[in-house]
Amino acid sequence: MNIRYADMSDLAAVTAVEAACFPPAEAATEQDFAQRLRYYSGHFWLMFDSGTLIAFVDGFVTDEPDLTDDMYENAALHNENGAWQMIFGVNTLPEYRQHGYAGELLRRAIDDARKQGRKGLVLTCKERLIHYYARFGFVDEGVSEKSTHGNVVWHQMRLTF
Repeated sequence: MNIRYADMSDLAAVTAVEAACFPPAEAATEQDFAQRLRYYSGHFWLMFDSGTLIAFVDGFVTDEPDLTDDMYENAALHNENGAWQMIFGVNTLPEYRQHGYAGELLRRAIDDARKQGRKGLVLTCKERLIHYYARFGFVDEGVSEKSTHGNVVWHQMRLTF
């Protein structure tokens, strides 16, 4: 498996993987990803199998300590010198799940954030995934009061260095 950062040529593939992983109310659109790639392509970690995108993790950097819904919608809020690496999506095509690929990408994002001098990483997840992210050192901070993205109850989780 090959891991690399994204560029604009990955737009269609990233959009397709997202659509396969999230319901429409939660999935980012091609327009969303185009904006994200323009602002922070270096914060997309992509995994390929024989040239096919099979998984990715993405999110921007900010000084804001909590993940909010407006962050998903406005890539211009990215601050390359920010304290916190936000994680917006952890995506693996269904047929490639249960092989540790998402974990490998998360570890890469964590390592990069540490090397870049961030305070840590923040993500939101559904209750059933709390135990998964806890394996990487994320701590559940409870139900997010700042994100109801897709009309879902999200738990905010934080990994502090």
